[in-house]
Amino acid sequence: MAHLRSRRRLALAVPVALSLTASLGFLPGVASAAPTVAPAVRAADSPNLAYVVNTRTDRRTIESVQREIARNGGTVVATYDRIGVIVVHSANPDFGARMRAVRGVDSAGATRTAPLSAAGTTDEGAVQVLSKAEASKLAGSATAGEEPLEADQWDLRAIGADKAARIDPGSRSVTVGVIDTGVDDTHPDIAPNFSASQSANCVSGKADTTYGAWRPADADHYHGTHVAGEIAAARNGIGVAGVAPGVKVASITVAQPDSTSLFYPESVVCAFVFAADHGIEITNNSYYVDPWLYNCMDDPDQRAIVDAVNRAQSYAQRKGTLNVASAGNSNDDLDADALTDASSPDDSTAGTRTVDPHECFDVPTQLPGVVTVSAVGVKGAKSYYSSYGRGVIDVAGPGGDKYQIPDTPSKNGRILSTLPNDQYGFLQGTSMASPHVAAVAALLKSAHPQATPAQLQALLKAQADNPGCPSGPYDGDGDGVVDATCVGGKRVNGFYGFGVVDALRAVE
Repeated sequence: MAHLRSRRRLALAVPVALSLTASLGFLPGVASAAPTVAPAVRAADSPNLAYVVNTRTDRRTIESVQREIARNGGTVVATYDRIGVIVVHSANPDFGARMRAVRGVDSAGATRTAPLSAAGTTDEGAVQVLSKAEASKLAGSATAGEEPLEADQWDLRAIGADKAARIDPGSRSVTVGVIDTGVDDTHPDIAPNFSASQSANCVSGKADTTYGAWRPADADHYHGTHVAGEIAAARNGIGVAGVAPGVKVASITVAQPDSTSLFYPESVVCAFVFAADHGIEITNNSYYVDPWLYNCMDDPDQRAIVDAVNRAQSYAQRKGTLNVASAGNSNDDLDADALTDASSPDDSTAGTRTVDPHECFDVPTQLPGVVTVSAVGVKGAKSYYSSYGRGVIDVAGPGGDKYQIPDTPSKNGRILSTLPNDQYGFLQGTSMASPHVAAVAALLKSAHPQATPAQLQALLKAQADNPGCPSGPYDGDGDGVVDATCVGGKRVNGFYGFGVVDALRAVE
């Protein structure tokens, strides 16, 4: 998987009056008049790139901008008129610059640095598939009332999800949308709770609701299926259990179907709008938007990406959707003065740059209103890989940690969940922490069906249990070197935000 998870929160370093709004209103139009140039002619060797063009939302402006898109050598893939985002393909190398000079355009830019062919996730390390022999042996460890593989699900017990399921497993009227690599809805632990009517494939930037289009491209696109099982695997006596086994889960596929599995901005824009328009109450986002680990506002292309994705996720919030996202696996202090980004762009040739995380944003996790999640292991300590940061992390959830060993049959500190083709396996990462939080949010939404996204976020923080900063130096991997510094107190701090979520408290 390309990058399923390593991000930071967009607490924009701009004056209060210009703070990030639902429409990123601090982004001004670059010019007031359209250029008087002839239609662009595609050069024979020009690559075909994808772009987002962000405009005002009135019909006249959108129609005018669409004419200019065609005039400048662009082809409209999808128009999201309610948020003023137009997804475009163009082989004109000057397309972005020309569109930024068009009246009514707030921002415009390329969403990738490599030509279109044929965004990433935040798991840490390769998946460990549970063999049939191991699963059969593990099933013998199950006790009365447990799922066959539940003995290895230390994460459920860590947040009281096993006890919560006996009180309230969640409502069928609540759906968590998994924006990811696709979900294998034929898996016996997922099928009972899968919502096909709320699922789609958004890879192209336009929703495809053809039956089965939401499924992973192949078995290597396992990430979304693992996430879905963590959230809502049914308690049906077959394999594992989810944190909220009574809620529904939907799949909105955004990963490229090739080996890169990249999550491009236009796909994510489509996903948030689709989720909002199809009544999805919670979305889980265990990824960052490619190709930039951090999108810097002084770059016109990256600025347009932030603008477009924020318009989409803000639209979802206004429609009643709470968006939950993983914080990343770089062990970065997202409140630091500077960070090194050596992985961007990840779709062509990466360079090394120093970025200010207060001005260069991890999308979507740093966008306003998004719940940013760090990861903990079985001991309740921050996972060695998890990014952190005071004022950035909202809450924490079990994400697994190979250095924190549980007293379980497999002695595996990672998270066990579903995989495509009726399999099961262990993964670790903030990718795994985020779905635990999304599932607890679904339990809270089940108990408080009228709660708004902001109210749900407040409830998540209120029921969390904060262990406080470590009493001594933090050495996550045990090599004798201090790996991170926790800032804050018992109520809220940079490692855990307001604390580790608690499923049992959510339903009591």
